Amino acid sequence: MSKVCSVCMATYNGEAYIKQQVESILIQLSPTDELIISDDGSTDDTLQLLHSFNDKRIKIFPNNRHKGPVGNFENALMKASGDIIFLADQDDKWKADKVSTHLFLHKNNDLVISDAVVVDQDGKTVFNSFFEERGSKPGFINNIKRNSYIGCCMSFNRRILNLALPFPSYIHMHDWWIGLIAEIKGKPYFCTDKLMYYVRHQNNASPTLGYSGYSAFKRMKNRFQLLVGLLSVLFK
Repeated sequence: MSKVCSVCMATYNGEAYIKQQVESILIQLSPTDELIISDDGSTDDTLQLLHSFNDKRIKIFPNNRHKGPVGNFENALMKASGDIIFLADQDDKWKADKVSTHLFLHKNNDLVISDAVVVDQDGKTVFNSFFEERGSKPGFINNIKRNSYIGCCMSFNRRILNLALPFPSYIHMHDWWIGLIAEIKGKPYFCTDKLMYYVRHQNNASPTLGYSGYSAFKRMKNRFQLLVGLLSVLFK
């Protein structure tokens, strides 16, 4: 029996890119899969564009208050019913074999993260490999030092999702949290196939390719809080 996929997307004023992203996702989904949209109060035409698809696989859940990126993704994940869950940003573009490749790899892995081509807002290549530019690699210690787990490149099974939810109030990167849970409680796999175009522009929610703007103290505090939270997950 084939597994049902839930693609979870957080949206906010994404009218410039969302149409091509949704099209690139829907063409890969089966009739029983779903695209879960959590919208954080868009004031542009994002919701109108989503409704214009008139596709029953698209399920839209507007937030009743502004939640920010982490809370917005949490809202989408809470609504997901699938066996395999993908995270998707509103402004990227998936290659045609992303879903099928991830599903094949999920036969032996709990979390799959694949490489991406990094492009600018005009579609011009900035980096041929996100993994190479970021220095992405598996390993708990490696990823405590510097996070490799970028949500838009990830999928994971329901067991990992159930361990990750609800998100602790202190985490500032949901994908980092999920990736570290897979490191300690599951089997993550880094796929070097470049399965999407990762669009970087001035309105992106987080500066994923660079180091964060947090102070050294804030970075240490974030890691300490993560470790405390992960200890509770470890004994579940």
